[in-house]
Amino acid sequence: MQLPRIGLTGAGPAGCGRVGGTGIIAVMTQANLSPAPASGFGDPPPQGPIRHRAAAALSRRGIERLDLLLLCLEALDLNGGEAMVWMSEQLGFVSLFPNRVELWKRRCHNPLRRACRRGNLSSQESDALIRILCQMADRLYPMLRALLAGDEPADLQRQRWQLFQDRLSALVQERMNPRRSGVQQLLDPQAGRPYLEELIRSLALAAGTGGFERLQASLLDAAA
Repeated sequence: MQLPRIGLTGAGPAGCGRVGGTGIIAVMTQANLSPAPASGFGDPPPQGPIRHRAAAALSRRGIERLDLLLLCLEALDLNGGEAMVWMSEQLGFVSLFPNRVELWKRRCHNPLRRACRRGNLSSQESDALIRILCQMADRLYPMLRALLAGDEPADLQRQRWQLFQDRLSALVQERMNPRRSGVQQLLDPQAGRPYLEELIRSLALAAGTGGFERLQASLLDAAA
């Protein structure tokens, strides 16, 4: 039986829309094709009601982490850049990000970028990027779940992670400053693996109901 490929296809430009297309994780099983649960990747619901944080600007560390999470989505979906622009339009953020260049400029506030922009994102801009990320994580949840699966053959998991790491490394080398220690860690196959796993778990938790609030709280709590 041929295993399905998972990606984003359908409405909108290539890479946008329903699950079921040409993402890079080519080894998925039918068990992976379930939607994101209401509380994230198989975790119990948070204790008590989710508290909405007051509007606040992200620290430089929070911006760095947000951009790296978006980069992981691009590694999972070969058309991720176009998908983000399309998602921005669908969510009504055209006034903030009228085109791909403006979206890219906001992401360049990441201090790890080769061409890093000074200053911080406004709370409105960062919240918009978080909402775009959460919607994309929801669509790519089958991929995230497959990467985090702990009950499948080790060889299969190694193959999935190798595909993901190869694609992410290419994006990091293209866009990030190789002199930064954080970039060097990301490019190290061994030392960078725990952090990549943490990023994938964060993306999984950003999917589903309450994902925006969970991710926003995490990014606001990031050390300055």
